[in-house]
Amino acid sequence: MKRVTLALTGASGIQYGLRLLDCLVAQGCQVDLLVSKAAHLVMATETPVRWPSDPERLNAQLAERYADQLGQVRAYGRENWFAPAASGSGAAASMVVCPCSGGTLSALATGASNNLIERAGDVALKERRQLILVLREMPLHQVHLEHMLKLTQMGAVIMPASPGFYHDPQTIDDLVDFVVARVLDQLGLEQQLVARWGEES
Repeated sequence: MKRVTLALTGASGIQYGLRLLDCLVAQGCQVDLLVSKAAHLVMATETPVRWPSDPERLNAQLAERYADQLGQVRAYGRENWFAPAASGSGAAASMVVCPCSGGTLSALATGASNNLIERAGDVALKERRQLILVLREMPLHQVHLEHMLKLTQMGAVIMPASPGFYHDPQTIDDLVDFVVARVLDQLGLEQQLVARWGEES
């Protein structure tokens, strides 16, 4: 079973993270879920989904949502320094921040570890593990670009949430699926969300 740390931060585009979570569970992955305070606010603004901020209540809600995959998803509090993702000896081999805010990008580029998401990203970088940042920000200023370059040089993969249109999207969900499919590709997971270039739809 592949294990992935999935962090949702306070950028617009929380739909990407929610869809990715569904796909990871469907693939049989074990997911360590980290949700920032701002992500809860964005979720309430952009979707009908409401997650409790308390990790225990959130875990109960996730267990109900993914009843057939009980135990696959485990949410951790923002300052739970005993979470697996907080240590190189416990963190998953892959971490995805989806969506990734400009603030989280900055924190990771400068080595800040003020909360569990930042610490988990720092662990991924120091352990030379897979770190995928689905940046959802525009336009980009010099500091964003410098931080993206710096993180790329440290081994992170920057994946701006820039859906393509060659698959003839008909709905917003199709656009979301395009980005999520690319993340799944990076994780080495099978996906049937979007046909690859040259393949039949």
